[in-house]
Amino acid sequence: MADAASSHAPQPEGATGVLVLADGHVVWGRGFGAVGDAVGEVCFNTSMTGYQEVMTDPSYAGQIVTFTFPHIGNVGVNDEDLESKVDSAVGCIVREDVTLASNFRSRGEFGNWLKDHGKIGLAGVDTRALTRRIRMGGAPNAVVAHDPDGNFDIPALLKRARDWPGLEGMDLAKIVSRQNEEGWEGSTWTLGQGYGRSPHDKRPNVVAIDFGAKDNIFRNLVKAGAKVTVVPAQTSLEDILELKPDGVFLSNGPGDPAATGAYAVPVIKGLLERDIPLFGICLGHQMLALAAGAKTAKMFQGHRGANHPVQRVGGNWGDSEGLVEITSMNHGFAVDNATLPDTLEETHVSLFDGSNCGIAVKGKKAFGVQYHPEASPGPQDSFYLFEKFVGMLK
Repeated sequence: MADAASSHAPQPEGATGVLVLADGHVVWGRGFGAVGDAVGEVCFNTSMTGYQEVMTDPSYAGQIVTFTFPHIGNVGVNDEDLESKVDSAVGCIVREDVTLASNFRSRGEFGNWLKDHGKIGLAGVDTRALTRRIRMGGAPNAVVAHDPDGNFDIPALLKRARDWPGLEGMDLAKIVSRQNEEGWEGSTWTLGQGYGRSPHDKRPNVVAIDFGAKDNIFRNLVKAGAKVTVVPAQTSLEDILELKPDGVFLSNGPGDPAATGAYAVPVIKGLLERDIPLFGICLGHQMLALAAGAKTAKMFQGHRGANHPVQRVGGNWGDSEGLVEITSMNHGFAVDNATLPDTLEETHVSLFDGSNCGIAVKGKKAFGVQYHPEASPGPQDSFYLFEKFVGMLK
């Protein structure tokens, strides 16, 4: 197949899939999964495991994920590794063809799973070259398409890619959020035992605002000792207060935090004024920062992977000051650390580029991190953050 360095290359024999970038660059490959086309922002993820968790993370809504690890799909899929049942990534790009699954936990094939969920796959692509293109030029808008007969209208696909407005200014949280309040049941998964059960003893009540949350975040809150009630993204301050929360959790999610903040930031400000403990992850972290007076910005290429080093900074870490955590990340926007007001303290920074990865509101029990401490997929260095939050509530 043609690699990602060949622009406007003619369609090679046997090509049943294509990626058309908004700048006119065309990448041919072998389609799998769903038939059709989908538009989104092309990003890359460097995780070596956990492709099913990545593809079901609502934070990837409106995105086409390029996996840098070449062997994707080889362990199949199962119901236990789903992170959400709502819309997430629209498609994926991989180097090698998906082979038959070989894993004792597998309950199906990755290609069939993509087809059943309306997601398009493109194989046979030089993903290293495509990743370099994203790193050099930023994350582009594009259309990924699959037709078993190899019939593609490239000018029409190019127009669609160019007409798509992109993620900046787009509020996707209200689309992927739960639409109704629900009590969360279940703790983290253990091999041979499955998911743990939620204890029925008296526990602090955490109201979790769902901006596009991964289920394992709620499971980790339960594991840390909380009772969890999940509410939709656009829940009002009054409705949250009626639930008598001991603390409020602000979840991850897709899209532009400034757009979602139009309705979420006033609620968060009201919670801060009432001294209700807050913990935000990813999009929730960004909106906590907005509520405290900071600004967010679109990143050039974003951070997506399971091996991102983050260092603890600030003056409240004691002996662990300077400690480095290896973290899981998925974000294309970030808090601009040059805009942090005096009311915020920076608590974590990325060792890749120095970008902000954590804040704490001075004088409040409120903090957030840019990365994903629930580690699905990824390392488990940061579980202490769930314990820290729940510990504030006891």
